[in-house]
Amino acid sequence: MIAIVDYGMGNLGSVSNACAFLGLPSRIVKSPDELRDCRAMILPGVGAFGDCMEHLRSHGFVDAVKEWIAADRPFLGICLGLQVLYEGSEESPGVAGLGVLPGRALRFAATPELKVPQIGWNRVRQRAAGGPLFKEVPDGAYFYFVHSYYAPLSGTDLDAGISSYGLDYASAIRRGRMAAVQFHPEKSQAAGLQLLRNFGEWVEAC
Repeated sequence: MIAIVDYGMGNLGSVSNACAFLGLPSRIVKSPDELRDCRAMILPGVGAFGDCMEHLRSHGFVDAVKEWIAADRPFLGICLGLQVLYEGSEESPGVAGLGVLPGRALRFAATPELKVPQIGWNRVRQRAAGGPLFKEVPDGAYFYFVHSYYAPLSGTDLDAGISSYGLDYASAIRRGRMAAVQFHPEKSQAAGLQLLRNFGEWVEAC
């Protein structure tokens, strides 16, 4: 069973519908107690970094998510669910993230050519670190993005996918059984559905 975390924010319906379409056993969970019989976790997210962290705390999910990742259990963060893995974000100065990864999310610099937020389709260049996440997904496939902040490249094998929007940034990360993507796979048509299918197969293999 894949837990789709409901902490009061996030694109729960579209993620849940995508999992149902693919036949992936999943359910929306509203408290950490409901995680006990789940094998994997999806942390979706839309909105502001500070609001997200406040909702995670008020729903009791901060420690639960950190302990889940520390135990190397299958995890997939989506959009803001990637950014909150870091120590913080320029979007919400002084607000601590989950701190699973060092550093913070940065804001894109708007230019006459590049609007902020980035909204629409963009390519993801795969790196070896992506492993099973991108199985049968063509390198350079397009995914759907909506975001103003990004995770800088680490220069390590954490960087599983790279996209460009005025600069190169990490659009997918992976460490052990923890993965996260800046784009919305549930809104990315065939490539996104394949990535979610891969996550389901990854869960079974684990």
